Amino acid sequence: MKKSKFTDSQIMEALKRAEAGVAVPEICRELGVSTATFYNWRSKYGGMDVSLMARMKELEAENARLRKMYVEEKIKAEIVAEALAKKD
Repeated sequence: MKKSKFTDSQIMEALKRAEAGVAVPEICRELGVSTATFYNWRSKYGGMDVSLMARMKELEAENARLRKMYVEEKIKAEIVAEALAKKD
C-alpha cells in the first residue's frame, strides 16, 4: 500500500474543514490534491477520529501482512504435496 504524504491528523483536519463549510476545491487547492482524492478520504475516513483512523490503518497493514503469509504458506504446501506425489 502506498504511504500517504499526509498525516492522519492532516486528513482529518481537511475533512473537518469541509464539514464546517469550507469549499472542497479550496481545501484541495491548499493541500495540492485532487477533489477525487479528497472524496476518497471522505468515503474512507468520514466520521472517524484520528485514533480510530490510525487503528484502521494498522489493521489494514496487518491484514495485508497476513494475506501475504497465507499465500507463501499455501505455495509451500503445494510444493510439498507435489514432492510427495512424485515420490509415490
